[in-house]
Amino acid sequence: MKTDIILAGVGGQGILSIAAALGSAAITNNLYMKQAETHGMSQRGGDVQSYMRISDQPIYSDLIAKGTADIILSVEPMEALRYLPYLRQGGYVVTNATPFINIPNYPDVEQLMATLKAQPHQVIIDADTIAKEAAGNTRASNFVMLGAASPFIEIPFEYLEKGIAAIFERKGQEVVDMNLKALRAGREFAQNYIK
Repeated sequence: MKTDIILAGVGGQGILSIAAALGSAAITNNLYMKQAETHGMSQRGGDVQSYMRISDQPIYSDLIAKGTADIILSVEPMEALRYLPYLRQGGYVVTNATPFINIPNYPDVEQLMATLKAQPHQVIIDADTIAKEAAGNTRASNFVMLGAASPFIEIPFEYLEKGIAAIFERKGQEVVDMNLKALRAGREFAQNYIK
């Protein structure tokens, strides 16, 4: 078992929280995990990405080569587009449909979405709306995204739930429950989307 994931987004969208929950889930499930993070101008809305490599065998590098990623998990559609060259044939693009337009030359949204929808294996989800409806807070959209990617990650779903509980328990049960609702709503959306 091996899953190579590129997590991509914009500063403040919760990429590193997704990585922490995934890492906790992998370790709790006795898997090997390596991670490499890049923080752009994250405090100013710059791009943030993290490579997550999870396996039941030892991992010797934390980097993912072009054409080898199993999943591009993006909380911003332009960032999904940026990392498409890393996706392996048969890999999944899981992206938020809501753009974060923070630059003057942001690509045409219709053309961007058409490119993403043309991918043979993709889940495009309005994570902000689902987070608001399911969890009562758009700040949980990152865990809607993790839930939407969960059918393609070879970690039992309950370990992802435990990973979220582990990283948010110090903030209280209300925060844990909010993020778990978001995770479950994202998974349900993806399971219906790929049918």
